[in-house]
Amino acid sequence: MKLKESIDRIGVLGILIAVVLSPCCFPLFAFVLTALGLGTKELLGSWTPYVFKTMALISILGVFMAFRQHKNYFPLIISLLSGFLIFYTYHQEFNAFIIYAAMLGLLVASGYNYFLIKKHRLCNAYENHDRALSMSIITCPICSFRKEEQMPNDSCQFFYECSNCHHLIKPKKGDCCVFCSYGTVKCPPVQTGKSCCS
Repeated sequence: MKLKESIDRIGVLGILIAVVLSPCCFPLFAFVLTALGLGTKELLGSWTPYVFKTMALISILGVFMAFRQHKNYFPLIISLLSGFLIFYTYHQEFNAFIIYAAMLGLLVASGYNYFLIKKHRLCNAYENHDRALSMSIITCPICSFRKEEQMPNDSCQFFYECSNCHHLIKPKKGDCCVFCSYGTVKCPPVQTGKSCCS
């Protein structure tokens, strides 16, 4: 998982940690500290609002960065609305119910974002398969004769007969096919990040 694809989840996790460490501000989560034997001690103290708002901004930033990738407005709107509610509640009139709703909104936006990123990554894999180069100039290692050849799209070509010296060429050790060993372009399965021999 790439870091920039998980910034929103890091922000939501930070919010949850801030909430658990501040049971006086968020009594709904006070049971977690009590279960850990820490009672209702305020561990963040006066830093709670700053940590909470910073993590909300990090989450919103992550959703915005993901929006630039998948172009779906739903998680962006939900996270912006949730962020607005968090800042409004902290600066106007504190209301725990609104804070809990905003946290839920950021959690929903982050979860939906995760789904969209996975879907976007899958679509890109199919697109890249269509854009793979299919022509390669293969050079005979015996006579150095060069010839442009069409590569198979979804399989290895383990043997190649040189049209000049008629030597039967095999791939080098560790390569999947003759195009990966002696061609100017790797085979299409390797170009798209798959193994052509599996």
